[in-house]
Amino acid sequence: MTTATEPRGKYFEDFEVGETLVSPARTVTSTDIVNFACLSGDFNEVHTNFEYCKTTQFGEPIAHGPLVYALMGGLQYASGVNDGTLLALLQINNWRMLKPVLHGDTIRLEQTVVEKKETSKPDKGVIKLQRNCRNHRGEVVQEMEATLLYRRRP
Repeated sequence: MTTATEPRGKYFEDFEVGETLVSPARTVTSTDIVNFACLSGDFNEVHTNFEYCKTTQFGEPIAHGPLVYALMGGLQYASGVNDGTLLALLQINNWRMLKPVLHGDTIRLEQTVVEKKETSKPDKGVIKLQRNCRNHRGEVVQEMEATLLYRRRP
């Protein structure tokens, strides 16, 4: 006989406005960049051509903006915040790429709860997060505001 276990993720009630959640870190590799180019079909030279990139301000291929966004989702999952409690991503606002992410950069996700709203459904609530993706130098490389739908405690 199997028994249900309590999700390890945060329920709507567990979030506090002003709290900051920090994810584990992850190093971005050339393989990540190449695999994302293959997956997305975006073979723009700024991501895939070392010789071309020597002529740019970056000097080497940079990670795709959407790749970094996707890695941020993985980092949020790795933190356990969403495990068994996230229902949906509702909206992304003010997504900005501030610095390039290069092969070898280690990134982490910092999220601050900026708003918490009950819905008309008693089993769901909306959390708005200010997301900052930082590199190993502490620089914000991407930022955005994410609105997510979470389960409420049964």
